[in-house]
Amino acid sequence: MKRILLSVALVSLLAGCASTPTHTANVCAVLEQKDGFFFNWRRSAKKAERKYGIPMPVILATIYIESGFRQRARPPRKKLLGLIPWKRPSSAYGYPQAVKGTWDEYRRQTGHKTARRTSFNDAAQFIAWYHHESVRQNGVSPDDAYNLYLNYHMGHRAYARGQSNAVAIQGAWRMQSMAKKYDVQLRNCGRR
Repeated sequence: MKRILLSVALVSLLAGCASTPTHTANVCAVLEQKDGFFFNWRRSAKKAERKYGIPMPVILATIYIESGFRQRARPPRKKLLGLIPWKRPSSAYGYPQAVKGTWDEYRRQTGHKTARRTSFNDAAQFIAWYHHESVRQNGVSPDDAYNLYLNYHMGHRAYARGQSNAVAIQGAWRMQSMAKKYDVQLRNCGRR
């Protein structure tokens, strides 16, 4: 009987860690679904906010825009001859949709060698770190979701050169809107 209860508890714990939350447009609902003992997304986002000075709504909005809170998100594969699944356009992966090179740079600079793109806590830390680098390198305000997203999407050098494209600009508008919405929601549900 004890083994059965332990097995059920373990399966429930693992399912809770890996499942994608529903109602992702409502950040309070997302955080409520991910409010467990072993995994607590609010605590992870708040910890990243304190460490890097990037507001929690901006961190969470970045995850929403990039992966929709899907743990193993990847860009869709290209099609060979319009039919055969082929390569992916980039190595972006996980909650932050971080490309491998930038993720490796984060791990080297922070000493967090075991960080995984599929860990929500690690993803929140990475996003806050990257946005902090945007503040440091390009003088973006920590609560300027629009320009933080342009840095995130294009890279620090491309942003500094003034390069942008329609996809980045559209994402930046969505990011700014979602960060504002998340900020209001977090204040209304008392999680800010």
